[in-house]
Amino acid sequence: MIPWNLLDLDKALRTSWAADTCSPDNQADWQPGNPAWGHCDITSLIVNDVFGGDLMVGEVHLDGVQHGFHWWNRLPSGAELDLTREQFQHGQTVTAARVVKRPRGPLPRRWEEYLLLRERVTKLLGSIPEPA
Repeated sequence: MIPWNLLDLDKALRTSWAADTCSPDNQADWQPGNPAWGHCDITSLIVNDVFGGDLMVGEVHLDGVQHGFHWWNRLPSGAELDLTREQFQHGQTVTAARVVKRPRGPLPRRWEEYLLLRERVTKLLGSIPEPA
């Protein structure tokens, strides 16, 4: 295995994001100019596959109205890592952060998109750890 670092993972994820891996709830608004849009959940799962730690989720608000949820990672060191934060380009805020438990086995939703994103990242980086 060739060693790689967080920058390599970040670049592989960014190269792999596309409309077909975007959340179905956000697909109509996905654009190449904002490739992180709709990818926070499955991106945070892949980061969790590689580094472990906690999955974080918060509520997304715009003008006082909730517009879904946002996912990111808390690494085992306690540092929080959010590789998709730049998707919020219209003044959205993320509140009510909490740790969520990763589901065992296939995800209840977004399984196909997760597998597709994981496959693309693996083609760029080589093997990455399986989910814990």
